[in-house]
Amino acid sequence: MEHDLSPATLAELRRPRPYPAVSVLTPTHRREPGNTQDPVRLRNAVAEARKRLEADPAVTRERRAEVERQLDRALAEIDPAHAEDGLAIFAAPGEHQVWTLARTVPERVVLSDTFLTRNLVAAHTAERPYWVLSVAADHVTLWNGGTDRVVEERADGFPMTREPADFDPERMERIGDAPSTFRDEGTRQFLRDADTALARLLRTRPRPLYVTGTEAALALLREAGDAARGAVHVPHGGLAHGTPEAVWQAVRPLLAAEARRAAEVVTGELDSARGRREFAAGVDELWQSALAGRVRLLAVEENYRTTVVDAGDHLEPAGPGDLDAREDIVDEIVERCLETGAEVRFVPDGTLRDADGIAGVLRY
Repeated sequence: MEHDLSPATLAELRRPRPYPAVSVLTPTHRREPGNTQDPVRLRNAVAEARKRLEADPAVTRERRAEVERQLDRALAEIDPAHAEDGLAIFAAPGEHQVWTLARTVPERVVLSDTFLTRNLVAAHTAERPYWVLSVAADHVTLWNGGTDRVVEERADGFPMTREPADFDPERMERIGDAPSTFRDEGTRQFLRDADTALARLLRTRPRPLYVTGTEAALALLREAGDAARGAVHVPHGGLAHGTPEAVWQAVRPLLAAEARRAAEVVTGELDSARGRREFAAGVDELWQSALAGRVRLLAVEENYRTTVVDAGDHLEPAGPGDLDAREDIVDEIVERCLETGAEVRFVPDGTLRDADGIAGVLRY
């Protein structure tokens, strides 16, 4: 299952496919009692996709059978133990993907010549992904960080391990000679290699970086190269061989503090925009501004959702049973703003109470 939406991956997802490219979205739950119904909901959504394929005269029997095979393979890859708040299945002739999302999604089946990506984009933006690099003299581990957890990233040359025959960091620590391991030329070269791998990673998958390690390890890494110099350094040893939970607990206070600072900066910019008459609020006004490419900064409360119908020149709240209801209008606005170069920030619930949960700074 996929989780990391890099720019290259997003571009690949948006590439036109031979019809039909099927997108199946469904909300999921991390724990009981909600997760007990997730398998049933998922099977029903896939059954709806099959029904749409069968009813579509533009889909040949051979192509329908191939896409259904891809849907079956996608279903077989889903592990309920790793459920988050939403799930997206993409299937087309010759390919399939499964994405778990840390943001709820509407229940939806779409047949088109591209995959439906706006919910992935919004979830990825809301999650504020980051890297954690845990450094030791003999091991460097990369962690992929999200809203409430980190997982080890086994890619881009990581993890890195140094295993020379004459190197025993545990023995050096027992005899009180741990600092000397960071004066060893082999260790210096090892961390230079780590810096090179890190620089390569950040060029293709840029995001905020936290680095953990002892003071000696952090100091040597700073000397090794430039890749980690702009990172937040966390003087906490033992995490290169640590558990995801231990790493998460080490960076959690820093993430919370950064989220508070970011929210204060956003509210300050919104207040300034009011005085300059460059302020917009509410889903209808932001939708119109997003379509015109006028939004410079979009702020959205983390759990703000609303369902609307398009009344032509404006949006209206959807009523019960509205067939044209747009359940993910917030995600549409987020994606449209990102496409036009706007900065998008998700802020804690209640931050935008006076703006109905969504606000923006306009370019003109």
